[in-house]
Amino acid sequence: MSAKSKTVRIGHDRAASRNDRVTQTYRQLRDLIIWGRLAPGTRIIETDVAARLGVSRTPVRSALQRLQQEGYILAAGSGQQSRLSVAPLTRNDARELLAIVAEIEALAARWAAHRAQQERTRTATELRTINAELNEAIIAPRPDPFRVFDLDQTFHRCFVQAGAGPRLLALHRAVKPQTERYIRIYISALVDEIRASVGEHEAAVRAIESGDAEAAGQAVLTNWRNAADRLAVVIDRLGERGTW
Repeated sequence: MSAKSKTVRIGHDRAASRNDRVTQTYRQLRDLIIWGRLAPGTRIIETDVAARLGVSRTPVRSALQRLQQEGYILAAGSGQQSRLSVAPLTRNDARELLAIVAEIEALAARWAAHRAQQERTRTATELRTINAELNEAIIAPRPDPFRVFDLDQTFHRCFVQAGAGPRLLALHRAVKPQTERYIRIYISALVDEIRASVGEHEAAVRAIESGDAEAAGQAVLTNWRNAADRLAVVIDRLGERGTW
């Protein structure tokens, strides 16, 4: 290998290493926000984050810029005087986010209903198995809120992956986690409300299985619109988070 080729290779490896650190830092920060370990309204200071994650400020700065673009972090002020904080959880923001995810998942459901019969049958079988487990988790004497949450997420992920292409999947992965912040924070109060989702899910399963694309999309939209209403009631009762 020539000296020039070695130099190019070293430069490429360093760039790849930097990108890996930024991606890892981004994912760690996003998970901290989604799981509520960085609470809504918490001020973000680069040096504190770098020390907490054991990295330099460079990947932290890049990760924060990405999180700001995606709406997880807000900036007040401008330039060097700007102050970053974890985005608050508000009633209006929740409704907007859930409406966006509803449209994305409705499109995926329509496309899942356009698949070949064998694929639709396989997807419907998987969905019914998950939905049955969800129902059992909800009606248990002492429901585990996080198991209920995980099963509900698994149900939606199943038909999205069955129908969506790579571009829609990328869009879904960018937006959907933001809704998880709301569900995780308010999940204990939502368990009883999610009970209605089981029937709404079954309507989507039937439509996908029969190949009725419009009905599949409409069922998913209905499920998300009702979820938005249920979440709004809980937020009104328990209060918004991070708005102080």
